[in-house]
Amino acid sequence: MLDNSLTSVDAEFEARLRGILPGAAFHDPAPYLNEPRGRWQGRGLVVAPSNTAEVAAVVRACADARVGIVPYSGGTGLVGGQILQDGAVPVVLSLQRMTKIRDVFASENVITVDAGAILADVQRAAVDAGAMFPLSLASEGSARIGGLLGTNAGGVNVLRYGNARALCLGLEVVTADGAVWNGLTRLRKDNTGYDLRDLMIGSEGTLGIITGAALRMVPQPAGIGAAMIAVPSPQAALDLLGLAQSRLGDGISAFEVIHRQGFDFLSETGPEIKVPFAQIPDWCVLIDLGLPKGLDPAEALEGLFAAASDAGLATDGVIAQSLAQRDDLWAIRESIPEANRRIGSISSHDISVPLSKIPDFIAQGAVDLAQIGTFRINCFGHLGDGNLHYNVFPPSGQNRADFVELREAIKTCVHDLTHAMGGSVSAEHGVGRLKVGDLERYGDPAKMAMMRQIKTALDPSGILNPGVILRT
Repeated sequence: MLDNSLTSVDAEFEARLRGILPGAAFHDPAPYLNEPRGRWQGRGLVVAPSNTAEVAAVVRACADARVGIVPYSGGTGLVGGQILQDGAVPVVLSLQRMTKIRDVFASENVITVDAGAILADVQRAAVDAGAMFPLSLASEGSARIGGLLGTNAGGVNVLRYGNARALCLGLEVVTADGAVWNGLTRLRKDNTGYDLRDLMIGSEGTLGIITGAALRMVPQPAGIGAAMIAVPSPQAALDLLGLAQSRLGDGISAFEVIHRQGFDFLSETGPEIKVPFAQIPDWCVLIDLGLPKGLDPAEALEGLFAAASDAGLATDGVIAQSLAQRDDLWAIRESIPEANRRIGSISSHDISVPLSKIPDFIAQGAVDLAQIGTFRINCFGHLGDGNLHYNVFPPSGQNRADFVELREAIKTCVHDLTHAMGGSVSAEHGVGRLKVGDLERYGDPAKMAMMRQIKTALDPSGILNPGVILRT
């Protein structure tokens, strides 16, 4: 067990920080002390350094006084990693003033940025350089690079481009004693010892504070396109993925599965969405392509649909004939999380299972949950990489507040099944504080022991994001 004898921020410590940082670094804490789902209310002195040297100075002061530090990036995390509700009052260290695009190396397809750079701004800078930064997710207008790397974020393009980890070449990190690791390399190959970059990515601010990153850009596809195809079952969706990969290879950027419950929620809550089917199917997939010059995405998708129909894998479909139509198809997928929020889930789950197990998981999950009660299940997500957002809602006309006492049983049911099928109970959102107990329940004992040894070695005082990933 880690030592949690931390000291609360007091007036004396605040005065010490005010002697280190300019007045502009001190912010009203109110906007930083809630998380998107409203489950936690945090506390803390909020400081927003403007550069790495100031971050290091704050960390040194906190290390000397044994004051905890909660790194705060875009605040979009869904597992409570940016909120400390209990224990000693911490410093909340915001990255929002560190937003520079430091350098663009177009000939290398590399862009270096501050950790507080907003993802959408990095995407635009890459486009301006004639390239693309392919990490893409719903919160890209507010999510920041430091948090995305800290949680090893996924998104819709993982199938082709990988998680955030795969798009990062080097890091600049402030360690728990306030030293700066200058690991902002642009090298593709560097075998000089332990891979500290990969250790920091996904550590959720518990091993160091990311202040800068060298990111990998990719060439822009010459042609992009999308199709939404109705399939008779999850197994047919999985078979369609295999067929698409055999025909289109790495040209598939995203392959999303959507259940009709998502369409029903959109209809129930708005906003108005153009539905491409006369009759909404039980299951459909959204396929996105990015092809090189000389290949027509619409033509490729037409060929795929014809082959899928012949194989009994497709019952209906629409192929985008313009960028506007492609955007309309993606608007459906991107609006589902907001519809979910408006309905109000009893329990939401970010899980992954081996691809071949997905149909069995979906079928068995409904059976197991029926033993607990009557619910609506909205299952959707990144079928191409095995990541499902499996969310459980009250029956129509009822409120999630009526089912609070069942939340833990529902979560345990879903996570037990995920674990039994060789899956992960945290596919892309991280562990944060929400899933610490889950990690203890399902984590391999040897892995847990090594993680604690690493945490103790790199943060012996336990000041970095206390209570995240590992219980304090």
